Amino acid sequence: MRSLLLSLLAATTYAADTFDVVIYGGTSAGVAAAVQTARMGRTAVIIEPTQFLGGLTTGGLGATDLGNTRATGGISREFYQAVFHYYADPAHWKQETREAYFAAKRHGNTGGEETMWTFEPHAASEIFDAMLSKVADKVTIVKGERLNRETGVKKDGVNITAITMESGRSFAGPMFIDCSYEGDLMAAAGVGYHVGREANAVYGETLNGVQVGHAKHHQFVKDVDPYVTPGNPASGLLPGINPEAPGPDGSGDRKVQAYNFRMCTTDDPANKLPWEKPANYDERWYELALRNVEAGDHRISWAPVWMPNRKTDTNNNYAISTDFIGMNWDYPEADYATRAKILMAHEDWQKGLMWTYAHHPRVPENVRAAFQKLGLAKDEFTDNGNWPRQMYVREARRMISDYVMTEKNCKRQEVVEDSVGMGAYNMDSHNIQRYVTAEGFVHNEGDVQVGSRPYPISFRSIRPKASECGNLLTPTCLSASHIAFGSIRMEPVFMVLGQSCATAAVHAIEGGTSIQGIDYAKLKERLLADGQTLDFESPPITAPVKFPKEQ
Repeated sequence: MRSLLLSLLAATTYAADTFDVVIYGGTSAGVAAAVQTARMGRTAVIIEPTQFLGGLTTGGLGATDLGNTRATGGISREFYQAVFHYYADPAHWKQETREAYFAAKRHGNTGGEETMWTFEPHAASEIFDAMLSKVADKVTIVKGERLNRETGVKKDGVNITAITMESGRSFAGPMFIDCSYEGDLMAAAGVGYHVGREANAVYGETLNGVQVGHAKHHQFVKDVDPYVTPGNPASGLLPGINPEAPGPDGSGDRKVQAYNFRMCTTDDPANKLPWEKPANYDERWYELALRNVEAGDHRISWAPVWMPNRKTDTNNNYAISTDFIGMNWDYPEADYATRAKILMAHEDWQKGLMWTYAHHPRVPENVRAAFQKLGLAKDEFTDNGNWPRQMYVREARRMISDYVMTEKNCKRQEVVEDSVGMGAYNMDSHNIQRYVTAEGFVHNEGDVQVGSRPYPISFRSIRPKASECGNLLTPTCLSASHIAFGSIRMEPVFMVLGQSCATAAVHAIEGGTSIQGIDYAKLKERLLADGQTLDFESPPITAPVKFPKEQ
C-alpha cells in the first residue's frame, strides 16, 4: 500500500513554485543563504528533507570548531553574536549562572567580546528562527520534502530550470544552491564530484590518502586481539574490522571518515536520563571495546565540552568511542532507504556503546562511574527521544570544479585571489577504518590532525565548471580535496560560504549571466560591505609536518 501511494504521489504533477533562489538543504549554510538572499531584496525557498532546520548547528554541535575567530564574518558572526546576547538574558540560565559558566572560560568564551561559541541545541534553533522571522516576507520554508534524485532535476542546456521532490512538488528559479551535507542536488544536476580520499599524488599533497603511519591520535594503546576466538584467525574477525589491509600510505580510496552523533548530555540529576540498553543490543559489536578496557586502556572514551546550563556537546575520543568507524562508506551515494539504515545503525551503535561503558560488568568500575556521571539532557531534542536529530556527516560528496582547494591552501603555500570566505581550522580527518596489523592486533587508520593557517577559499571552489552547470552553487560540498575539506567543513565556514553563495547568485540574476560569468570585483565589494572576512595576513607553513606522538 505504501509503495502504491508513493508511486501515485510521484506521478502527480504540480505547477512549479518559483523563487529567485532555490536552496536545497536547511543546514546552517542554507539558513545563511536564505537570509542573505532576502537582504538583497530577492525571494528564496529553503527545502529541507527533515522537519528541522540548522543541521549540525542545531543538532548537537554546540562546541564551535574554532581555528581563528577573526576568520568568521558576516551572517556567521552575527549568529555567534546572537548566541552571546541570548545568554546575556538571565532567563536563559536554568541550571547554573552565567557568571559561573564564563568564569570557567569554556571553549574560547572570555566574555570580553560580544560573541559566544558554545550553546545549547534549542538555543541555536531559536536564534535561527528569529533570523528567518525577520525576512519571512521573502523566505519560504518547506520541510519534509526530498529531492527525486533519479528524475527530479530538469535542465535546459547547462542550466537547471526546476527541481522536483519525491512528492511531485516542483521548485523553479534562475539560481539554485545545494546546502545539503550529501550534495544530492549537485550530483543529480550532473556536476562532477569525488567521494573518498585522493592519493597524495593527485594534487601534490602530503596528508591525503591512507594514513597508517600518521594515525597517532584516537589510537589503540594496548594490544587487542581482533579475532572472534582470540588468537585464532580462522574464527573470523570481530564486527567492524576491515579484513583487507589499508594499502600504502598516501594512496587513494573511496572510503570516508567516520560519522557519529554529537550528544547533548548533562550532569544535572534533575535533567539527566540514564543510559538505557537498546532493545536490539548485540554484544558482539562491543567485544572489541570490552577487550580494549580489559587490556588496560582505561581512558574515558568520549570528549564532553561544556555548554551552558550544565550540558555538553559530547564528541568522539580515543580508540573506541562514538565514531562508528568504517560503517559509513556507502552513505554518500546511497539511496534514501540505505541511508536510513546506516543512520539507524549509527544510532544503535552509539547508544549501545554508552550503555556498555556505563554498565557492563567487564568495564572497570572507575570507567563505568565516569560514564554514569552524564546522561542525555531531558530538555533537548524532545521530539526525538532526546537523541540528536542530525547525524554528523563529516564528509560525503565533494565537487570537482575549476579550482580544488588543497593542503597547499590550508598551509598558505598557495593563496587564492578570488576569496569568498576563510577557513582556519586544523586539517582534520577522523579515522576511516579498523584493520589488523602485521603483528596480529587491531589498529585504527585515517586520523589526521595537523595545523593550518587562516586562508581564503576560492569562489571557483563553490561553483561548478561552466560546462556542467551555469546556475548552481554549493557551500557544503565544495571543490576541495579530502584533507582540505577536513579543515573547511566547519559550521561557521559553511554559514560564511552559504552567504557568499547567495550573494553570488543574486549578482548573477541581476547581471543576467551564469554564475561563472559574474564580476568577481563587484562580488568582493558586496561581500566586504556585508561584513565578510576575505583574508588577512598570516605566514605560510613551510616546515615539514611534525606529527604528534601517540597518546
